[in-house]
Amino acid sequence: MLPSPPAAAPPPPLPPQSSDEDFFSAASTSTSSDSKPRSPPPTLPQIPIVWPEGGALTVSWVSDLMHAFEWASKALPPSELPSVLPVAAFDKLVLTASKILHKEPNCVRIDENSDLNLDCRVVVVGDVHGQLHDVLFLLRDAGFPADDRFFVFNGDYVDRGAWGLEVFLLLLAWKVRVAFCFLLSLNYLISITETEEFTSVVLMPHRVFLLRGNHESKYCTSVYGFEKEVLAKYGDNGKHVYRKCLGCFEGLPLASIIAGQVYTAHGGLFRGTIVTPSKRSKKKNRKVVHNPKVDSLILGSFEELAKARRSVLDPPWEGQNLIPGDILWSDPSMTPGLSPNTERGIGLLYGPDCTEEFLKKFNLKLIIRSHEGPDARDKRPDLGGMDVGYTIDHIVESGKLVTLFSAPDYPQFQATEERYKNKGAYIVLEPPNFDTPMFHSFEAVTPRPKVNPYYDFEDVIDSDEELDLVSMVTDSGLQQSAA
Repeated sequence: MLPSPPAAAPPPPLPPQSSDEDFFSAASTSTSSDSKPRSPPPTLPQIPIVWPEGGALTVSWVSDLMHAFEWASKALPPSELPSVLPVAAFDKLVLTASKILHKEPNCVRIDENSDLNLDCRVVVVGDVHGQLHDVLFLLRDAGFPADDRFFVFNGDYVDRGAWGLEVFLLLLAWKVRVAFCFLLSLNYLISITETEEFTSVVLMPHRVFLLRGNHESKYCTSVYGFEKEVLAKYGDNGKHVYRKCLGCFEGLPLASIIAGQVYTAHGGLFRGTIVTPSKRSKKKNRKVVHNPKVDSLILGSFEELAKARRSVLDPPWEGQNLIPGDILWSDPSMTPGLSPNTERGIGLLYGPDCTEEFLKKFNLKLIIRSHEGPDARDKRPDLGGMDVGYTIDHIVESGKLVTLFSAPDYPQFQATEERYKNKGAYIVLEPPNFDTPMFHSFEAVTPRPKVNPYYDFEDVIDSDEELDLVSMVTDSGLQQSAA
């Protein structure tokens, strides 16, 4: 049964669209890293949001979308979201973003080829789980994406929170907007949904990178609320909207390397392929073992990561394509070695020695991963808690491994006085030492609009453990139709 939307009075008549100055200060469009946009005044947005002619998103358009989503979360029942963002505009946004995402490699590199230089900083964000108002605060606090400000979002945009759809669409809008601004700076005035020339241009630098989390899957969104959220908000078009989101999830890259020094991925490290000499010929032919025994696990390489098939709705825990499942579901451990993550039923556990081996082998200095909130860390006393939104889990000779979590007061519907009042955090990496993380913790935005949950939070497993792998197999049979 779908959750009942909260009662709300019909919205008052909408005034003419306000100017950019009425919503955000001129700092919104500034490229200065130190300028931060002010909070929006309590004015009504101009709705519905219409896709711009030619598809070129501006800061003003994305600002209007942010304003509209924030206003609607307080003034309208969830079922009225199509009056804010009609299906036609949704389709254009998701199609445009999907074209960009699917062209990106499994591991995106943010370096001088992406215009990363000594005038730039990189903001890294962990799990946000549909907490729209905290995401809006984070963007305003860190400063919007700009010529000198890159963003890397480390997955888990949806589920558990009540506004997963709005969060995901907002981040897609920033992705599209910044990519298009780069094209315009090169004098490419094109419609990226209609011009084939875009295919050869989208690989050029932009400023927002959206990586995939384990919750960007069919299984998790069916269990933790996102599917029901979409159906409640878009009604008869809900199945269509949900399928489009799943297709977009498939295009999200798995990892990033920042300035050649920092590796980011939702869960972290991944296994490699065991290669053994073939009995037929020890020199020429070699056989590959994709599902090795426990005692033969080894760390993977970036060459293997580049070849992994990421376009799967539910990453496999067995078979020939294990890297996506490892990257999305693995966890650090204080026990040395590499072993199956039996607690989750998918992915790996990797110790400090594995972190050291990975950093040293690939000449890296820092690993930023996410994937674990305060509920998960409550069950792992050997690792630090998530009270301030981050933990430094491994300190080794070659560098560090950090877990970053950006959803304060998490989970939204489970957090009580007796449970979690954690802060969220984001990381800023600045030149010349991009490998030195600067942590920015923040409190949850309060008061939060009252809304009903989209999943049975009292019975669902807290930290994604004990997965129903049989259901994942059944659900994965729907992947082709969803794609």
